[in-house]
Amino acid sequence: MLPYTSMELLKFLLFHVHPLEKLFSYERFAHLNKEQAWMMIESAKLLADQEMAPYFKAMDEKPAYYDGNGKVITHPALKKIITAAAEQGWIAGSAIFEHGGMQLPELIFGTAHHIFQAANNGVQGYLGLSVGAAALITSFGTIEQLTQYVPKIYSGEWQGTMALTEPQAGSSLSDITTSAQKKSESEYLIKGQKVFISAGQHEACENFVHLTLARIEGAPAGIKGISLFIIPKFRPDPEGNLTYNDVYCAGDFQKMGQRGYATTQLSFGDNDNCIGYLVGEPNKGLHYMFQMMNGARISVGLSAASVAMAAYQYALQYANERSQGRKAGEKNPEAAPVKIIHHADIQRMLLTQKAIAEGSLSLGLECNLLYDLWHASKGEEKKSYQLLLEILTPIAKTYPSEQGSRSAALAIQTLGGYGFTTDFPVQQHYRDLKIMSLYEGTTGIQSIDLLGRKVNLENGQALELLIAEFRKEIAIAQISEELSAEAELLDQEVARIRWVLNKLKRFATDGDTARYLSDASVFLEMMGYAVIGWQWLKMASKSLEMLSSENLSAEQKAFYEGKIHVCRFYFKYEMPHSAACAAILTNESALTSIQNFNLFN
Repeated sequence: MLPYTSMELLKFLLFHVHPLEKLFSYERFAHLNKEQAWMMIESAKLLADQEMAPYFKAMDEKPAYYDGNGKVITHPALKKIITAAAEQGWIAGSAIFEHGGMQLPELIFGTAHHIFQAANNGVQGYLGLSVGAAALITSFGTIEQLTQYVPKIYSGEWQGTMALTEPQAGSSLSDITTSAQKKSESEYLIKGQKVFISAGQHEACENFVHLTLARIEGAPAGIKGISLFIIPKFRPDPEGNLTYNDVYCAGDFQKMGQRGYATTQLSFGDNDNCIGYLVGEPNKGLHYMFQMMNGARISVGLSAASVAMAAYQYALQYANERSQGRKAGEKNPEAAPVKIIHHADIQRMLLTQKAIAEGSLSLGLECNLLYDLWHASKGEEKKSYQLLLEILTPIAKTYPSEQGSRSAALAIQTLGGYGFTTDFPVQQHYRDLKIMSLYEGTTGIQSIDLLGRKVNLENGQALELLIAEFRKEIAIAQISEELSAEAELLDQEVARIRWVLNKLKRFATDGDTARYLSDASVFLEMMGYAVIGWQWLKMASKSLEMLSSENLSAEQKAFYEGKIHVCRFYFKYEMPHSAACAAILTNESALTSIQNFNLFN
């Protein structure tokens, strides 16, 4: 069995860094306790060990493929995996009791899905899409729609999807052309094409429920005229019979990674008989869809962290087993080779991977906790949690996706030439991870969202709340001599963020939006270093606290000392990149906002 995550790390994050037990004091989660929560996480690990990890390589070697007749053939184990996950509650689990769920905190649910993502990230995508689609229907659909579709999605019999992208529009959803012609009060005839629809067709489910964006005839142009529809592949009648709904799978995209995860092209209404069922009010579809998209963005970031974690775990195992070379300074050519983990450069690469993967995972779970607190709390407290989640979402999606690719590349480098061969799994981790920077809005889109909207949200209140969270950890770390230097460095990052924003603000004030946003991706990168630094300071401070406990085993002591060491490593080796970002952002020359395109020749 390949190593793919650390249960000791998960226990530390759940019960010390992001205190899960805090949630049990809220009425929404009062039915749970710490012991039950950990039993669920252990059961998720067992499921991943038995049903997901064994097919990680096989699903890559025999990818999903199109049969030429509207079907996508997937690995035969997929149906068993989806059924088992559904039976154990890993599709419905976070839903409220009234909707057939277990009312689990997202912090528990997301941790379980991290395990699935690390074990076999392509498989988890099928589950995650159904989770999001069912939640969207329960939030904005009618009672009849909920009753008709959600139980079947939760059982794993039907697959939920999100159908947004079109060939001519890409990420520019304001330009979608899929049309909806009114047939009755809630039924519309749908016509159009959608591409890159994950899980849009496969053999493991009998029906597909496409949450689809389309434009009702006569609707306003742009995003204000987009509506949301439920479009099943087979539409059910009141007796439960299924009738083909003129939704045709026209192909499956063959991908660089996540090859076991079907990615389809769908055609709606080729025979003018595709019925879509309006969700909520007309022309509010994009607003509704953002619930699923924002949840998916955090999930994508968590998935990237999970794949980076799996690559790191394997690289660590390899470095502890592979003998090659001798320690620097060893003059005797007959001395026995040492394990490569003894070499300083291997240690640098492993520590970089650990800093990125564990920091990213901690950030993902931070967002899960904020989501739970937002939904369980009331009043100003509720608003604060929501604003924090809003500003962290583009960072939680992007830092793990971009830096996770770098981390997985270092895993390949750790193995040397063997890492580039298909005999070892890290090359698959690298290939699988790359898509994460494209899913649910590219890095550029997330960056514009952060700089163009989130830092100014509620007159800058979201940013101030985030900085206040930084300062809480800075104050805790400053008390101890061991972390005072890192606390000071994070404090300097706060000042750097304010300085850069003040420099950029003049472009926005002058109405030069293009110049203001031209290096938004660099700003997001800079913010990412600060946010992960905050997470590492939080983990290190908690580790210092734990080291003061009595009766620690040698392994526990090493675990906590390791967290402090990686925190220091992060601030020495990773945080300085932030200064380079700031130098770019405050440089007066505008080299990416140009009109002379001959410069590219």
